[in-house]
Amino acid sequence: MTRPVAPPLFATLGCRLNAYETEAMKELAAGAGMGNAVVVNTCAVTAEAVRKARQEIRRLRRENPDATLIVTGCAAQTEPETFAAMPEVDRVIGNHEKMQPDTWSRMARPADFIGETERVQVDDIMSVRETAGHLIDGFGTRSRAYVQVQNGCDHRCTFCIIPYGRGNSRSVPAGVVVEQIKRLVGSGYREVVLTGVDLTSWGADLPMAPKLGDLVMRILKLVPDLERLRISSIDSIEVDPALMEAIATESRLMPHLHLSLQAGDDMILKRMKRRHLRDDAIRFCQEARRLRPDMVFGADIIAGFPTETEAMFENSLRLVEECGLTWLHVFPYSPRKGTPAARMPAVPGPAIRDRAARLRALGDVQVARHLAAQQGADHHILMEAPRMGRTAQFAEVSFDRDQPVGQIVRARITGMAGHQLLA
Repeated sequence: MTRPVAPPLFATLGCRLNAYETEAMKELAAGAGMGNAVVVNTCAVTAEAVRKARQEIRRLRRENPDATLIVTGCAAQTEPETFAAMPEVDRVIGNHEKMQPDTWSRMARPADFIGETERVQVDDIMSVRETAGHLIDGFGTRSRAYVQVQNGCDHRCTFCIIPYGRGNSRSVPAGVVVEQIKRLVGSGYREVVLTGVDLTSWGADLPMAPKLGDLVMRILKLVPDLERLRISSIDSIEVDPALMEAIATESRLMPHLHLSLQAGDDMILKRMKRRHLRDDAIRFCQEARRLRPDMVFGADIIAGFPTETEAMFENSLRLVEECGLTWLHVFPYSPRKGTPAARMPAVPGPAIRDRAARLRALGDVQVARHLAAQQGADHHILMEAPRMGRTAQFAEVSFDRDQPVGQIVRARITGMAGHQLLA
């Protein structure tokens, strides 16, 4: 009697898209009959992310000495030689290869593929042209599902290695997205989050070049039973008129936008090769809030970009106030080999850490201000756990008694504790 094959162990580092793709790989590995393996899906956004990936690989090898250890993800794509040189690693797989059934068949049954000895399978990601339609129905919590509608990026910001890990922008056709969301809603999901690497570039490679706003309006029209639609990080300078119309008129589009701002100083933005200036960001936030007064913003901001002076950094601090940002993702600048920014004059490490700490402290103030303003208000809260849910603006709410998971409950906010509301 043969014993069942244990499924591979997966470890995911980095972004929500990586987590989504890990779910796809689990299905591919299961379909190939893969067993006795450990798969590490890496992130390359900072040098620290790569260091953590190497640390995780060493830990997993100690804990799984007899398994086949496979490294994939953005760091494997951008610097495969780093991981191929690690004695703990058996295979290095690129971001395109990791989503191909044949890759997993070859690794699961190498004896069936004569001459299959290549440890590193990482091709040119820039040559990938097909859409990013790896559909995972139900990834997320029992109440919220994530739908990948786009992959890759056509921009070349001077600090960013991600286009070299993800390739050029590719879009999932709107019809495919709508059909997946219909299935998710039919399975009981109340909220869907659209995700991608550069979400506002969605559609540029499709016939007639539709915009993200067109996709949002189409989803809301064709899936009337979808109660909440949320969009992940966007580039505010690329927001189209249809998306602004959706912000103004569609209550099912959640009033929470996470913006890829990166800095608040015009010279630094130019050196980053961003496509907006600080006044563009301020105008967008003012207009979005005028159209939707309950809109809340998050943002990515880099502290200590090369050549950043104290005065330039102060402009980033002021931007937090001027845009009314609430949820900050603060990144201490980390040079990435091969990017133009890595060759620019660096800010000293202690100054980078100090500026990051000051940005995070301001972020804490902004969160406290937002949460304090909610006390006494009624909110519709999507329950993610028996005593935890989130408002439409994505604030976490803690309850003093169990609520039905997956349901949207109406509750009055009675207080706050740390970064949580109490209800």
